[in-house]
Amino acid sequence: MKLIAIALTSAGLLAAAGSASAAVSDVEYLKANRCRGLAASGIATVDTASMDAFIKSEGRTRNAFVTDRGKSEFDKAKREGKTDNTDRKARLVAELNGPCQAYKG
Repeated sequence: MKLIAIALTSAGLLAAAGSASAAVSDVEYLKANRCRGLAASGIATVDTASMDAFIKSEGRTRNAFVTDRGKSEFDKAKREGKTDNTDRKARLVAELNGPCQAYKG
């Protein structure tokens, strides 16, 4: 009987953890804005429709400070992408083609 109780409890905890991880953190929202800024800078050709949809839908649940910070991250990344330094540009393209894939849909 104890085994069944333990199994049900652990299954409940796993279900709760799974639903909690579905929420997008403020940090992920800021990263998505950075990725969108890199895409807007023109360092690589990227379809931004899914990034825009993600940012729009997630922005509805953020407080004003986080959305303002997201705009700052977007602007900063867009400026960074305008660099003439080939090493830096390669790093930014790698970031856009690597971690930013999570926000491309």
